[in-house]
Amino acid sequence: MAYKITDACVMCGSCADACPVGAISEGDGKYVIDADACVDCGTCESTCPTGAIEAP
Repeated sequence: MAYKITDACVMCGSCADACPVGAISEGDGKYVIDADACVDCGTCESTCPTGAIEAP
């Protein structure tokens, strides 16, 4: 199960830049994680300045 980005996302792009597999992209009002590409490494969660990313 992939990480999820909540509505607390401020569209800063930190998570997308940090994702080693490119599973995060800009969505409508917040970034989104491609569940099929996510490898559950947790890098995005630790780089999010607003804590908008939740563990699976």
